Amino acid sequence: MTSYRTWDAAVTVALAATALTGLVACAGVPAGLQAAPGLRPLMTVAATGVQVYECRGSGPAAPGWTFVAPDAELFDAQGRFIGRHGAGPHWVANDGSRIVGSVSARAEAPAAGAIPWLLLATHSTGATGRFSPVAQIQRVNTEGGIAPDTGCSSASLGQQRRVPYRADYRLFVPA
Repeated sequence: MTSYRTWDAAVTVALAATALTGLVACAGVPAGLQAAPGLRPLMTVAATGVQVYECRGSGPAAPGWTFVAPDAELFDAQGRFIGRHGAGPHWVANDGSRIVGSVSARAEAPAAGAIPWLLLATHSTGATGRFSPVAQIQRVNTEGGIAPDTGCSSASLGQQRRVPYRADYRLFVPA
């Protein structure tokens, strides 16, 4: 498996180009993932990090990898670090503004081996700032991050795997 640091270095080169898609129309995004009417794009942030999975099992079912949380750094269109993305899921900006999301819709990623694209409803749970007015987020352009397909057995219950991923998060605010 490629290490997080090695994978991160390889992605950094592509990060700036991807982040520059910033305020482009949402062409190519499935209809069910389009932002609600009355919202406008605020920014697109590029995320690079890991999806954390844990080997879990109960009852007669065979153990399997269960999603636990994302752990990623967020970058603006100029490639500058602007915050973090983590469990909840939540997004927190360097200015202390923080939003929490819940999945409204999902669609399979066009790229093989990539986590699904999502539409999330959000609400502010932190200070007033860059992220506080965000009402919806689209997770698009995903790469990697899917659960491992091997290595989870009754002998490995409780073990975690950190699977590298990257995605663009398009943040939408009231117009």
